[in-house]
This record gives sequence, C-alpha cells and structure tokens, in this order.
Amino acid sequence: MKKIFFLLFLFSTSLFAKEIHPTEQIASLNDTQKKILYEFAVLQKSGSDANAYWLKHKNHFSAIHDSVRNQLAQEIYVNAHVVYVPVKDSAVQIWMQTQSLTNWMLYLAAFIAICAIIALLRNYWNLLIGVLIRQFAPLFRLLFSAILLTYELLLIGVACIILGCYLEEMTLRTVVIHTGLFLLWSQSTAIFTRKYLVQKYVFQIKDNFWGNNKWETVKTICLPAIIVTVALLYVLYKVPGDTLYNYEIVVSGMAAICALPFWRVLEKYISPILIPYKDTAVERSIYSLAACMVLALLIDGFFIGQHNSLFSYVVIALTSLLIISFLLLSLKHNFKYNYKNYYYLQFITILFLSAVLLYSFYIHSGEMIWASLIGTSLYVIIKYWEIPTFFVSWKRSKTATWGFLGMAVLLWLLAKGILYVSGVLYVV
Repeated sequence: MKKIFFLLFLFSTSLFAKEIHPTEQIASLNDTQKKILYEFAVLQKSGSDANAYWLKHKNHFSAIHDSVRNQLAQEIYVNAHVVYVPVKDSAVQIWMQTQSLTNWMLYLAAFIAICAIIALLRNYWNLLIGVLIRQFAPLFRLLFSAILLTYELLLIGVACIILGCYLEEMTLRTVVIHTGLFLLWSQSTAIFTRKYLVQKYVFQIKDNFWGNNKWETVKTICLPAIIVTVALLYVLYKVPGDTLYNYEIVVSGMAAICALPFWRVLEKYISPILIPYKDTAVERSIYSLAACMVLALLIDGFFIGQHNSLFSYVVIALTSLLIISFLLLSLKHNFKYNYKNYYYLQFITILFLSAVLLYSFYIHSGEMIWASLIGTSLYVIIKYWEIPTFFVSWKRSKTATWGFLGMAVLLWLLAKGILYVSGVLYVV
C-alpha cells in the first residue's frame, strides 16, 4: 500500500511540474542559473555531451526534473539575446583562437593537397595515359582523344563541384571542390581556345590578352572566369560555412572584369596614375598591371564606403590582391633604366600599406591586420635586399652572409615594431 501511495505521489508531482508555466519558473531563476541552462541548451543542439556539463553544475539548482530542465533550457535558448566577449587570456578566448588557427591549418592542408594532386597529374599524366592506351588502344582512341577527353574532364570538374558540396569533412570537401574548379577553368579555356593541351593554350591566352580580336579575348579569358565565378556562387550557396570561397570569388570576378577588352584601350589613360613617367623599356604587362590596380582600388574604395559587413570578404580579398600587386609593381627589376617611376612607386606603396594597416586596426579585422602586417613585412624585406644593390652586389658570398645576418636583425626589429604598434593601436 505504501508503495502505491509513493508512486501516486511521484506521478502527481511530475504532472504538477509539467503544468507550471515555464515563464514563471524562468523569472524565479538567477543569472547564474539562466546562464547554465542556456549553455546546456547550446551543448544539446551542437551534439556535445550536455549531460556531463549538467552533472558539473546541477548543484546550482534544487531538485528539478529532467523534462522541466529541458523545457526551461529550450525557452531560455529561444528567447535569449546573448552579447558575449571572452575575457582576455580566458580559456574560451584561447579555445576560439585555437579553433581559428586549426581551421586555417585545415585550409592550408587542403591547399597543399590540391597543389600535390595537380603536380602528380602533371608528372604522371602522360605515363598513365600511355600505359592505358597501350592496353586498351581501340577503346581509348575514342575515349581519350584530345577533344573528347577535354569534355570528359570538364564533366568530371562539374561533378566534383556539385558532389563535393555534400561531403562532411572540410579538408576532403575543399580538395574535391578545388579540383573541380581547376578542371572547370582549364577545360573550359581549352574548349574556347580549341587548344587541348595546357602548354599550347597558355601562350594563346597571353597573345589574346593584348590582341586586336576582342571576341577572342572575351571568349578565351572572360568566359572561363565567369563560369568559375558562377560555380563559386553555387558553392557559397550550398556550403555557406566555408568562408574561403568568399575570397576566391573576388579573384575570379576580377579576372573576368580586368580581361575585358575596353580596358586595353583605356590602359594608356589609367596606368599613368601609378606609372607617371614615360619609359619605353617598361614591359606592356607592367602597364596592364598598373591599370588593373587602379580599377581594383576604385572598386575596393566603393565597397569600403558602403560600411556594410556583407562586403567585408570582398574588401579583404581585394585589399590582399592590391598588397601583392603593389609588391610586384614596386620591384626595382621593372624599372631598370628610369628610376623616377621606381621612386614614385615606393612613395605610393608605403602610403597604401600605411593606410591599410591603420584601417585594419580601426575596424578590428583580424584577417586585414594579418594581410597588412605580412604585406608590410614583405615590402621591408624586399627593399632590404633591393636598395643596397644601387651601391653593392649581393652575389659575393661574403656580402650575402652579412646580408642574411642583417636580415635576422631586421626580422627581430619588425617583430618588436609590430608588437609595439599593435599595443598602441589595439590594446584598450
């Protein structure tokens, strides 16, 4: 009889607990209890071991049924608006930094794997095809004819992009999708140029870029870049969590824009902004690079002026491309016989790098800070080796040894300078 009464008591208690409105119970909780229930709900939704967390913190609550706990945690999670800033040097901050670092390490691993796969294809492709043709000559004469093989690789590239979006593991997904993007760009270029080997159509693209046939330029350079841009938009739609493609789409988009033929006509009017002094010894490609940089600066400035976080990836990618372009354009090698342009470009490059550095600290963008610091450091290192060549040559072994010793000191000074500047501008 006692057991029956006890069971009825438990049953009625559970019913009473369910009938209590969750809003009333939430109002009776203190901030610590609400925080514990919110984090418990987050762990449940992320698939982590929420029970272990609950066992660690349940002493903050009086006896509470699991169903009531879950209901309260769900209500708090749905209705909460959390603004959270990790404490400096806290475990959460360190974990977030570690997670960010490991994500980039995974992207780096994927990039290395992509380069290795492309290199393996380059090294062993002819050998593999030769063996297969010898064994299955009649069949492979059809399947692996130059034209048919190009279309087959194009379809494989499309399949890699579509199916790669459904892979769960990030590194494998990145490798498969980028293999597809590489095949899509290379094979579409081969189809438009009607040159089915890379060694042949690379030179045709170079000729078309400055050629008089505008349709050939659009067909062989712009169209493949547009196709890849559309493919990247599809990848971003299917896998929005992979932020890497937000940067890459800027590269393919700029390639499509800068290759448009009318820029070649405007080039002589735009390039003097960065190369003001006439010099017939300067290569045509340098003037084209300068014109494209002016265009990229205008586009970058437009997106910065929007003050919209949606364009942050575009700004970071364009700014990074501009940093690389300024480093290339400011090389002494480009202006061997007239150093006026060289001196002018050093002033413009320093001005640009300083502006990017200050802007990156102003908006507190980690990616932009890293891009500006790396770009500035590379510029200083390049000039360290470049400027003394006006007076001495580094080719002598003794001179080069002193040069490397000085570079070690320079790197030490750069590191100390970065720490000092970041401390002044960033640390509150």
